[in-house]
Amino acid sequence: MERKVVLITGANSGIGRAAALQIAGQGHHTVLAARNRQKGEAALQAVREQAQSNAVELRLVDMSSQASIRQMAAAFLAEHDRLDALIHNAAIFDITQKERVLTAEGIESVWATNHIGPVLLTACLWDALRQSEQARVLTVASKGLIAKPFLKVDLADPEFEKRRFRMETAYYQSKLAQIMFGYWLAEQQAGTGLTANSIRVPAVRVDISKYDGLPGILQKLYAVKSRFALAPEEMATVYTRLATDPAYATVTGAYFDEKLNRVQPSAYARQAENVAAVMALTGRYVDIEPLRRKR
Repeated sequence: MERKVVLITGANSGIGRAAALQIAGQGHHTVLAARNRQKGEAALQAVREQAQSNAVELRLVDMSSQASIRQMAAAFLAEHDRLDALIHNAAIFDITQKERVLTAEGIESVWATNHIGPVLLTACLWDALRQSEQARVLTVASKGLIAKPFLKVDLADPEFEKRRFRMETAYYQSKLAQIMFGYWLAEQQAGTGLTANSIRVPAVRVDISKYDGLPGILQKLYAVKSRFALAPEEMATVYTRLATDPAYATVTGAYFDEKLNRVQPSAYARQAENVAAVMALTGRYVDIEPLRRKR
C-alpha cells in the first residue's frame, strides 16, 4: 500500500483524533492540525503510541485566523512537497456563545473558522495537493441541516452585522457553505484526478466539559442525547475510507452520510447559480483563483 500524506484539522479530539488514529494505524503519514498546543501534543503522543507509528506530526493552527493558516501552511510546505488528503474537520459550535465575536482580522468568528478558513487552507496547500497522483479534499457538514431545508447563505450579511446573531444559524450557514464549496471544487477540478466530497455528520458524542458555564439543564439534555449519539470512532471510519480507500479514488462531487451512503443536501445547495454566488462571496475574503488551476 502506498503511504499517503493526510492532514486533518481539529485532530486533537473527537472524530478528528479518531480518524487520525485510524489513518496512522494504516501506515499513512498523518498530520494532526490543532489550535491548542497542550491538547495537540497529548493527541500526538496518544496517536503515535496506539497506532505504533512515528509517521505522525502535529501542526498548530487557529482556523479562525488567516495569518495562522498561512503560517502553518508555509511550515508544512517547507517539509512536504505532497499532500494526498486534506480533511476539513475543525469547526466551532459554542452553544454558550450568545453574541457575535470578531476575529483579529475583523471577521465573524463562526464564518471565519468553519468556512473561510477551510477554503483558505485548501488554497495555501494547493501546490502540495497538485503534486499528489490522486488528491482528495473532504469538507464536513451536519445532519442538522435536514431540519433547515430552506436555509440559505445570506449573501448580503453572512457575518450578522445587521441581523441578530444566533450560534445555531451561524453554524448551519457555514456548514451549508462548506457543502457548496465541495461541489464547486469538484466541478473546477473535474477530470484532473483531484476529488472533493462532503460528509454529513449526525449527532456524535462530545465532551461537554469543554463548554464552560453550561447550565445544568443543558448538561442533562446533552447527557441524554449522548446515549443515542454515534461514537466518534464510528464516524471516523467514513473520514478514513474517503481519504484513503482506493474504492473512492475517482468519486467526486458527492455528499456522504455516516453509513457511506450518498445523500442530497437542500435543492438550494445543489443549484449551480447558488454555488457560484457563494463562492463569489467567499472570493471577497480569500483568493480562490489558485483553486481554479487544473492539476
